[in-house]
Amino acid sequence: MRNPARAFLLGPLLKGVSRSFYLTLRVLPAGMRDPVGLAYLLARAADTIADTSLIPPDQRLYMLLALREQVNGVNAAGGTRGEDGRLQRMAVEVAAQQTHSDEKVLLESLGPALDVLAQLTQSDRDAVREIVTTLTEGMEFDLHTFPDESSGQIVALRELDELDRYTYLVAGCVGEFWTKMTWAHMPGTLKGQPDVALERGVRFGKALQMTNVLRDCGKDLRIGRCYLPSTLLDEARLSPQDLLLPESSLRAQPLMFELVRTTLDLFRDAVEYTLAIPAHSVRLRLACLWPVVIGLETLLLLVDNDAWLDPAKVSKIRRNTVYRVIAYSIPAVASDRLIRRWTDGLMSRIESRLQR
Repeated sequence: MRNPARAFLLGPLLKGVSRSFYLTLRVLPAGMRDPVGLAYLLARAADTIADTSLIPPDQRLYMLLALREQVNGVNAAGGTRGEDGRLQRMAVEVAAQQTHSDEKVLLESLGPALDVLAQLTQSDRDAVREIVTTLTEGMEFDLHTFPDESSGQIVALRELDELDRYTYLVAGCVGEFWTKMTWAHMPGTLKGQPDVALERGVRFGKALQMTNVLRDCGKDLRIGRCYLPSTLLDEARLSPQDLLLPESSLRAQPLMFELVRTTLDLFRDAVEYTLAIPAHSVRLRLACLWPVVIGLETLLLLVDNDAWLDPAKVSKIRRNTVYRVIAYSIPAVASDRLIRRWTDGLMSRIESRLQR
């Protein structure tokens, strides 16, 4: 019989905190579901710690690093994991600030989550530790790079290479992890050369994160974070502060279009990654197809949004669009031709908007 704590963590709690990603997790093959779900829970807990603005950044960083050590089996004294008091401190100090009850419960459940981690096979445990470590490095980057959310200041990334590195740390590495999990639990499933599959997996993750960066730009600016590189802003004769002005969406639209083109190139590799999964591996194909199509649908909204920097007019697809994607994917998933026609059609529509 499955451990009740494990069943709760990877069932109701995971559903409560993962929202749309839970759809992807539910269709994963059984062997992949627990390690991927647990990695998501631990990363979500770390992200909640890093984003709790009512706690000073240096304190958040301390807790984030403490969680990373706990995930990697190291306690405060440098030995193997034990109850050194920091998990309880996270529960008390961070969980108390949460407005969403599921996130509060997640932070209070870190002890059981680490127990579940210890129950995984050695290879799955090592893979989960690796992905959580890399993801928390991305969160650490945010806390080191950007000012306190209440400071009134805005800091921009410096250049495209920095943005590329950031998208790897917070999402490209997930594509890497996903590929390794597929190899471990469904050997022989991914067609083609391993190095190609791994690189496409990384670019898949980067495509999704670039979509998030562009979609959430207006909201991020208002907490002092500008992921649009200053080199591109300088070329457009814009400063991060200019992006807060009402007319900024149209002025910065050519810059956004340039980054959308970059993102489309990443999505092309995401499509190839999906098609490298055999048609009979329906669950794994769906788990990749859904985020590809939802990401492209989001980009389509974005390039049509003349107020894309207004946080009140964010380019977010509606729930009925998600349901439509799921419904159409069922007959399409086993056909390379239908998948290509679907994704190529979305990309063509986006590219036509970029010619305006």
